Amino acid sequence: MLSNIRSCALRGIDGFEVTVEVDISSGMPTLSVVGLPDAEVKESKDRVVAAVRNSGFDFPLKRITVNLSPAELRKSGTQFDLPIAAGILAAAGALSETAVKKLQNLLLLGELALDGTLRPCAGVLPMLISVKDKNYTAVIAPDNLLEGRASGVPFITPRTLRDLADWLEGRQPDESVQIAYVPPAEEEAEIPLDFSDVKGQAVAKRALEIAAAGGHNVLMIGLPGTGKSMLAKRFPYILPPLSDEEALEITKIYSVCNLIGKTSKRLTQRPFRDPHHTISDVALIGGGTNPRPGEVSLAHNGVLFLDEFAEFSRATLEVLRQPLENGRVTISRAKETVTYPARFTLLAAMNPCPCGHLGDPHKACTCTPVQINRYRSKISGPLLDRIDLTVQLNPVTYGDWNKTAEGETSAQIRARVIAARQRQQERFKGTATTANAFMTQKQIKEFCKLPEGADAILEAAMRKFGLSARSLDKVLKTARTIADLEGKNHIENAHLIEVLQYRPLDRKGVPDL
Repeated sequence: MLSNIRSCALRGIDGFEVTVEVDISSGMPTLSVVGLPDAEVKESKDRVVAAVRNSGFDFPLKRITVNLSPAELRKSGTQFDLPIAAGILAAAGALSETAVKKLQNLLLLGELALDGTLRPCAGVLPMLISVKDKNYTAVIAPDNLLEGRASGVPFITPRTLRDLADWLEGRQPDESVQIAYVPPAEEEAEIPLDFSDVKGQAVAKRALEIAAAGGHNVLMIGLPGTGKSMLAKRFPYILPPLSDEEALEITKIYSVCNLIGKTSKRLTQRPFRDPHHTISDVALIGGGTNPRPGEVSLAHNGVLFLDEFAEFSRATLEVLRQPLENGRVTISRAKETVTYPARFTLLAAMNPCPCGHLGDPHKACTCTPVQINRYRSKISGPLLDRIDLTVQLNPVTYGDWNKTAEGETSAQIRARVIAARQRQQERFKGTATTANAFMTQKQIKEFCKLPEGADAILEAAMRKFGLSARSLDKVLKTARTIADLEGKNHIENAHLIEVLQYRPLDRKGVPDL
């Protein structure tokens, strides 16, 4: 006999519908899966056999062929366990005709434990979104509840294969396969970090405010203990709130990585990723035999913080150039090419030298010139070209540390950032551009017109600092953001001069300390 069950698979962060065809015929007892399955899908055979038997059903001792259609697209993931098991039960006659008809309106996604319990699988949200207009009711594991709610697709969450079969047969009410949503306690326990905790560093705070308002990349350079990491950890709390579209994009990426439920706060807050400097280029950018998103994609619409920037390997840092320029990552393999979104704000921090004390008035630097040059050379010119703001952090004085008056709070800074972003939303309405940092060449010409006298300033800066054409574009984009923060309709010379103060690496390779 033959049965057809609907399911889904992933390509990148988008889902596509898959029909699980199960045919049972006479012959030597075998279970084969065809249709370009990967290792995860092939291993489902043993799980399905055990789950069916331990759920109280007789497993048919016949020739069973499972085809995953369309056969030309690679299938990966553990979500095919449940549809394969249900297809075998339907084709073997273990379900009534009424139950089989009910199955035709269901979309099944779930991994099966050996005892028949439904376990969560990765990518449920994008897979459900891909069939949102098909009027299916999804069957997902209870642990995928958050993704089911976010998708807008009607769903049920049976706990076991037997619970699903009993519900199909009408032996259990609808309430028995629907799990109530309970908000995770971790979302209520978070304590925001505030900029008012940071003593001194007014220039760095100003640079981070500009970065938040326009989506610009920042490099902070300073002695150990000057507050680089402290500032970075508070940066997400001055960013504007997520739009519904941005939140959905982030949730889809985290769903593909099977992180929903483990870090559910990502559904409502901009992500902040801070990988260790020993990370590999594949883990940072994404990839693998079966491509998966890397840290740059997990930071999409949020922040990628790279502490000890010059300690990362040069090869790892160089892979950042494509996402910083294009806002996406394309990974090509012999049988498929996938693209992941990666539009993030890069926040990097580094010491002036390997020992960290170059320019320290109290501790002598122990590095040789060769060590210092090797340390700095890990950050290439093309990568520096993609960083909008470079800021030097000076040691905090006792007067700053002991100051009783608190500085501006994150809420005060965030209010200005939100106002500046709203101006940008009006400016770029109807386009794919979301912030000044992502303007196209056409938009730069339209919205970054130079004031009188600006040509002389930029020409002198280009000649003296050796600015590239890309650097000049970034100067204009950043100046446009400063104008937005001040509520100005046009860029002024003062805005250009302020931006040029944030580009010390264009002058001598590193700032003087």
